[in-house]
Amino acid sequence: MTTICLLPGDGIGAEVIPTTAEILDTLDLGLNTEIHPVGWRCFQETGNALPESTIAAIERCSVALFGATSSPSGGAPGYSSPILDLRQKLNLYANLRPACSMPVTTSQANIDILIVRENTEGLYIRNERWTDRDSTIAERRITRKACERIARIAAEKAQQRRGILTIAHKANVLTVSDGLFRDTVRETVKTYAPEIRIEERLVDALAHDLVRTPENFDVIVAPNLYGDILSDIASALVGGLGVAPSANIGDNHAIYEPVHGSAPDIAGKGIANPIAAMLSLGMALSDIGHNAAAEQLREALSATLESGIYTPDLGGTSTTAEILKDVQERLS
Repeated sequence: MTTICLLPGDGIGAEVIPTTAEILDTLDLGLNTEIHPVGWRCFQETGNALPESTIAAIERCSVALFGATSSPSGGAPGYSSPILDLRQKLNLYANLRPACSMPVTTSQANIDILIVRENTEGLYIRNERWTDRDSTIAERRITRKACERIARIAAEKAQQRRGILTIAHKANVLTVSDGLFRDTVRETVKTYAPEIRIEERLVDALAHDLVRTPENFDVIVAPNLYGDILSDIASALVGGLGVAPSANIGDNHAIYEPVHGSAPDIAGKGIANPIAAMLSLGMALSDIGHNAAAEQLREALSATLESGIYTPDLGGTSTTAEILKDVQERLS
């Protein structure tokens, strides 16, 4: 029996993950859940933001639902981002971030984009150093192996969708590293799925076109930092981070998470938007074989939003609890 590891974390993560767990109970799929600590509060209490017991639980369960974690301004000795550490430790090399039009006034119509972000390299290897008191250097890593495997994931997703793949890069300036990414992705996709139409854009021009004509894009594949930024732009076009789900995928493990952060300004007020976490659960359910339940959940969420029940970040007045209640009634 599949067990989903729940990692609520900090801030609104501690609100949206329990809410989403109640949706899972309502679906009654026979799936078990376990709750494990992670994040800044865990660090304050134990001195460890990512306990070995939590890592072991994720490795055992293979599937996890992550909320959000806070990071102290300016950092803290011994503290590092748990989700970045998990991506590295579990080799979760593909970050899938869909952006689809939502039935809310803050969303544009006719958008259906999937951003496939390389998740373990680029600047996010966090290899920074001071060269003197006034200068720093941050190293960036791009390898052919990582480019090939993210290209295959992107090609698979494009095959399942409209068959258009856009490569985001800045090879006109970063000729070696971004050149390797662009060329390797192009060559891999041509070999793996020659029927796919490949396009490429400089990432700054792509950001411009993504805002102007988002309906023209299908699957976008990008290095780590570019994918992070582009996915936030895409989420803004369909309502914001409150409706932005994601999946961190590796060969043996997967962690699903809402893209939003811990939002300490609204934590504890009962107005956190649980839609992104619920959509992330839907992605998990699809991947573990519960496609009908995933579709049922997506339809219920759409119906709830269409009825005008949504939180202040989307322009509404509803609470987290009111969204949960309405979605549960539709699922029942």
